[in-house]
Amino acid sequence: MRAGQGRIRPLTVHHLNQLLLVCSLVLLVAVAAVRISSRSGLPSLLVYLGIGVAMGQDGIGDIHFDNAELTQVIGYAALVVILAEGGLGTKWKEIEPVMPAATALALAGVAVSVGVTASAAHYLVGLEWRQALIIGAVVSSTDAAAVFSVLRKIPLPARVKGTLEAESGFNDAPVVILVVSLSTAGPVEHWYVLLGEILLELAIGAAIGLAVGWLGAWGLRHVALPASGLYPIAVMAIAVVAYAAGALAHGSGFLAVYLAAMVMGNARLPHWPATRGFADGLGWLAQIGMFVMLGLLVTPHELGDDIVPALVIGLVLTMVARPLGVFACLTPFRVPWRESALMSWAGLRGAVPIILATIPMVKGVEGSDRIFNIVFVLVVVYTLVQGPTLPWLGRKLRLGDGSEASDLGIESAPLERLRGHLLSVAIPAGSKMHGVEVAELRLPHGAAVTLIVRGGESFVPLPTTILQRGDELLVVATDPVRDAAEKRLRAVGHGGKLAGWLGTDGPGA
Repeated sequence: MRAGQGRIRPLTVHHLNQLLLVCSLVLLVAVAAVRISSRSGLPSLLVYLGIGVAMGQDGIGDIHFDNAELTQVIGYAALVVILAEGGLGTKWKEIEPVMPAATALALAGVAVSVGVTASAAHYLVGLEWRQALIIGAVVSSTDAAAVFSVLRKIPLPARVKGTLEAESGFNDAPVVILVVSLSTAGPVEHWYVLLGEILLELAIGAAIGLAVGWLGAWGLRHVALPASGLYPIAVMAIAVVAYAAGALAHGSGFLAVYLAAMVMGNARLPHWPATRGFADGLGWLAQIGMFVMLGLLVTPHELGDDIVPALVIGLVLTMVARPLGVFACLTPFRVPWRESALMSWAGLRGAVPIILATIPMVKGVEGSDRIFNIVFVLVVVYTLVQGPTLPWLGRKLRLGDGSEASDLGIESAPLERLRGHLLSVAIPAGSKMHGVEVAELRLPHGAAVTLIVRGGESFVPLPTTILQRGDELLVVATDPVRDAAEKRLRAVGHGGKLAGWLGTDGPGA
């Protein structure tokens, strides 16, 4: 409620019931909208922003909301959850070969994008340099939620997906530091001082994130919690601890939470499918709340004067700044031009730039309202253009990759008193484990397939039993061979019966 609109009345049970009803209806509509966004190829950003705008003061809800500081705080909290979910789903085997390229894009690529975009905002739109640099920095960060939601549905080579996912997880950190520095009152420090501060904060955040992730994974693998439902909660709590520890140590909390989650996501934790599903649902909830609130914050009737400047800046960003940064950073790594072209177009912007645009509003930077409006229009328009056209561009560039075998769904439950593990293995449709006999799995000594569930019926398999798509296996493994058994199962799932002993004949090994 804005000042001068009346006194605040006490919240009664009736008001609480009304609030819960409204929130529940909004959440149900937003969840239903997930289906629309997934079928259309659009990042969910647009649907949820639309819901927020419809509820706002120019929409049917007529809700007056202008608290940029609250929006920034909630946006940061949601971004922590989204980065944690993205890190948990990032496969180390996919990003390990592309880490140097992704790091170059997240640092040097951002610098190129900021310089080119800020110059366009200054010379073509007429913004003063501080405002132009803030806009250049804000829109130079690709959005993790948008990239994760779109790219994981497109059959692209692992190198392209790995580079884009790692870049979107890494580049939030330097951009946040840069926007905060540019929004601080007083003259901007020398570029080399600012660069040193960015590198120092990134190093602190990376060290803390890796340490917290390793300690958390070690603890979860060696301590049997009393209920399986506690594992997902513990994983997310550890990720939040990484963010808080990184921020309190004057490092990058965003980089810390992403790296901590990535370490845990690749550590074969107990009850992993349940943890992954919980994190995915929590990530959706964070996106819905964050995007709806950002939609509430914008005032549509004030956007008219900023549409053309936003289109001009966005055109330079999309067609000049992003491609220039991508090709300049990836050429030394000998990345084929087709892949570089796709990565140039896949620099999706989402909620992160809009959240970052609230920083100058909170800091009281002159013209911050216009900065927010320009960023909002730019993000909506170019997300609407880039998101749905990515699959088409991938096909035109002949980068589709549908040959990769589906990974197994393996859930592990520790049997602490028996010093063993019970592995639940689901064989998906694309797995090369189909047609393999149980004996041909060649599990290490101390591991055995004890039960198979097929078509709703369970039976104890023989060594000659042939596995089929859709089977669910129960594998018992002693503690010393648990990792070796899972590694072997994933190798057979990707390489078939000829996969070498504990081999790496597939990306899942």
